[in-house]
Amino acid sequence: MQRLTRDQMAARLAKDILPGSYVNIGIGMPERVADYLDPADEILLHSENGMLGMGPSAKEGEEDLELISAGKHPVTLLTGGAFFEHVTSFVMMRGGHLDLCIMGGMQVASNGDLANWSLGRKGEPPAVGGAMDLAMGAKKVYILMEHNAKDGRPKLVERCSLPLTGPGVVSRVYTDLAVVEIRPEGFVVLDKLVDISDAELQAHTGASLTFARP
Repeated sequence: MQRLTRDQMAARLAKDILPGSYVNIGIGMPERVADYLDPADEILLHSENGMLGMGPSAKEGEEDLELISAGKHPVTLLTGGAFFEHVTSFVMMRGGHLDLCIMGGMQVASNGDLANWSLGRKGEPPAVGGAMDLAMGAKKVYILMEHNAKDGRPKLVERCSLPLTGPGVVSRVYTDLAVVEIRPEGFVVLDKLVDISDAELQAHTGASLTFARP
């Protein structure tokens, strides 16, 4: 079975962002989403390190090492973009001013619980950091992650076994196999992104799936 690449996953998620939205782009895979937005949609990207109006990744040879994303990758700034200190950045995050936050994930539960900061190993970050503020403060949270871990274990589960970032915060999950929405009844598959049967997708998932029909 051929799965989507990370760039294909990012491009698929980018299609579902409403024009005019204020969107936080998280560290890692979510940073790729910035490269697939239509400028005509006037989506304003927020970066935790103090930027509003972040543009796509900088082209090779045009990098400015003083203009970086929260993930320390060289980016661009759109016309009218702004810089500010961490206090203002976190006020935006905590105050409900962001329409959407896009983050990576380690586990998402069928009730929307998110675990994305710790695998419970020694040497990991001592605390959850800004991910908690984003998860609880944004109006919606979309998770961009592979459907399964490297060892094949499902990342979509009935209940998270890893330390939580936030309870009941996830709205949708975009994986290399499907788009899955969290509803009161649990995981609802909105779109299968590869040639896969319902039964096979269920076999790759650690909780019951409902399949939305046109």
